[in-house]
Amino acid sequence: MSQLNGSGRVLALSTFAFTLMFAVWLMFGVLGIPIQKEFGISDSQLAWLSSVAILNGSIWRLLLGVLADRIGGKKVTVSMLFITSIPAYLLAHMDLTYTWLLVLSFFVGFAGNLFSVGIAWNSHWFDRSHQGFALGVFGAGNVGASATKFIGPAVIAGTIGGSYLGGIIPGGWRFVPALYSILLAITAIAILVFTPADSENLQSSRPLRQMFAPLKYLQVWRFSFYYVIVFGAYVALASWMPKYYVSVYGLELWNAALLTALFIFPASLLRPLGGYISDKMGARRLMYGTFLSMLVALLFLAAPFGYIVLNTPDGPKEVLPYSLGVVPFTILLFIVGCSMGIGKAAVFKHIPEYFPNDVGAVGGLVGTLGALGGFLLPPLFVYVRGWTGLPQSTFVVLFSLTLIATVWMHVVIVKMLHKASPTLKNQIDYDNSQLNGD
Repeated sequence: MSQLNGSGRVLALSTFAFTLMFAVWLMFGVLGIPIQKEFGISDSQLAWLSSVAILNGSIWRLLLGVLADRIGGKKVTVSMLFITSIPAYLLAHMDLTYTWLLVLSFFVGFAGNLFSVGIAWNSHWFDRSHQGFALGVFGAGNVGASATKFIGPAVIAGTIGGSYLGGIIPGGWRFVPALYSILLAITAIAILVFTPADSENLQSSRPLRQMFAPLKYLQVWRFSFYYVIVFGAYVALASWMPKYYVSVYGLELWNAALLTALFIFPASLLRPLGGYISDKMGARRLMYGTFLSMLVALLFLAAPFGYIVLNTPDGPKEVLPYSLGVVPFTILLFIVGCSMGIGKAAVFKHIPEYFPNDVGAVGGLVGTLGALGGFLLPPLFVYVRGWTGLPQSTFVVLFSLTLIATVWMHVVIVKMLHKASPTLKNQIDYDNSQLNGD
């Protein structure tokens, strides 16, 4: 088969695998609520249950991305699918304590590391002019986070006390990890059979020291911080919002999961659009749009109740009072999701542009630090809320981080422009003096 067909099969099957692995990685966002009821754990314990899964889906991204560059993305992907299926199956069948829940949650979280592998794998199969779109399509596998949100509540409620396929799939919340374990194994076999061999399109092997060399540049770490904003925060909100809707707005789990999916869909499915726009107009402009739109939406989410005070002859007067009900809250969250979906593609468009021979290492580091943001943010949300007593403090944290990233990016760009044209400032001052008649 042609390379074009080979690249198409790599993109299609790697995207499906990533979608499935992402669903597995973040399934505790929904499963955590029935688990909390069954085991009687606190909100803080529940947050750590999701966070340890996110942690293990973060820490191996750099090494696995480099490994994919070195031995091939197909081999690494197939191995990861089989490995992840084991703790998913055990989670569904073992007699569990909270300690075992944490242990298995950690091992199931290994699924999250597939991202850097797929980025490296796909970048080898697409030329520079199509990489933004291809990596955007692959990254749209983030939509897997909504899979459990959709099927989880209905499946949990409809299968309690049941047993299926001769006991292979138990009922209740355990149905979900059992089903995922089977799908992971089937997907691994499909990739093994239907995708071209790594040897057909693989970079020549280089010393590891050379492959890690780009990590010394501050630029790589700046991209990583951007990714904390558009991906780490996305992961944190995807797992945190069902609990937020239930506790703040008093919704049922099904409705809370459905509304959370309205955030997840654009944050995932718009990634190909972000990649396409990045190819056409450049990633940096897109990052400006991403951060500025997020700042506006997060400002209102961080201050959901307010009014303007006017000093009048009759004393202070409150005008334009507002409050965010479920609908305006969800609309603003949707806007944040759209921005994140486009922004994630823009961040990763930078990588093959600046480091074309080190996509695995650089993409792995960016993905690692971004996902680590998803690990740290849920416990941070709990502690800041406990400190302030305000549920919306979640969005105060995200607004602050986004503002820092925006300022950092702008300062760097201004310095780059000044370095590229050091006489421009003096020329502008001179032109202004001529206009003023000085």
